[in-house]
Amino acid sequence: MPKAVDPNAPSGLVVVDKPQGITSHDVVSRMRRLAGTRKVGHAGTLDPMATGVLLVGVNKATRLLTYLVGQDKVYEATIRLGETTSTEDAEGEILQRRYVAAVTRQALDAAVEALTGDIQQVPSAVSAIKVDGKRSYQRVRDGEEVELPARPVTIKRFEILDVRRPEGGRTMDVDVVVECTSGTYIRALARDLGEALSVGGHLTALRRTSVGGFGLDKAATLEELAERFEMLPLPEAARGLFPARELTAEEVNELGFGRRIEANATAELTAGFAPDGRLIALMNNVKDKAKPELVFETR
Repeated sequence: MPKAVDPNAPSGLVVVDKPQGITSHDVVSRMRRLAGTRKVGHAGTLDPMATGVLLVGVNKATRLLTYLVGQDKVYEATIRLGETTSTEDAEGEILQRRYVAAVTRQALDAAVEALTGDIQQVPSAVSAIKVDGKRSYQRVRDGEEVELPARPVTIKRFEILDVRRPEGGRTMDVDVVVECTSGTYIRALARDLGEALSVGGHLTALRRTSVGGFGLDKAATLEELAERFEMLPLPEAARGLFPARELTAEEVNELGFGRRIEANATAELTAGFAPDGRLIALMNNVKDKAKPELVFETR
């Protein structure tokens, strides 16, 4: 059972290296016990099959999570060409097998290039997207046919690292690295690559290596956290995610009342810090002023 909530418990961000075989919610449950508070959440769900960077907010840092979801992400993945599955990953039932012998490296490179940049992607039907109030994956489990509309995403980098032909060449495994905007489904990318080559495809491995400015070099496993629980203090976490602005005492006071101040130097969401280093607010430019979107401290 989680410890009683300590109202004075510190706030911060924990960069977790999620293991395979558990859900993101399972990670949150464990973090509640380790942090001694129920006020814990995560940004950017990873499927049980996937591993890697999962950002977890504790106490006040949970208020950052809405803004963390939109950060760019980098993945390392393995796509198996020649097999289509019911879930578009290795956990699903194989629905169809097709020969890959005719797939050349030139054709593979061309298909990857066509899926790079600004594209329209149809999310996986087994995603957590809600359709009329019900998760799409639940509708699929209930036997419904689900067709989700395409949505714009940007694949900033789609690079082939290695190509192998296991099982006597009946299938083709392609190791890739993908840098993409929020809302991109890597299993859908695997599906679309396979269809572009007319052989089908699905995801067999997925590891998220970074979210925004936080990579695996800053991540800790659940075992490491159980031995020594540490988190990035809220100000340090914000500096790693957003452009920073040093505020005057007068600006801190104005923001504490929800008032606008002189515009930020950038159009991006900006974190404002008090002279003593405290995180005061996240701000966006609106016309010629910086408007507080989220205030953490009022004085």
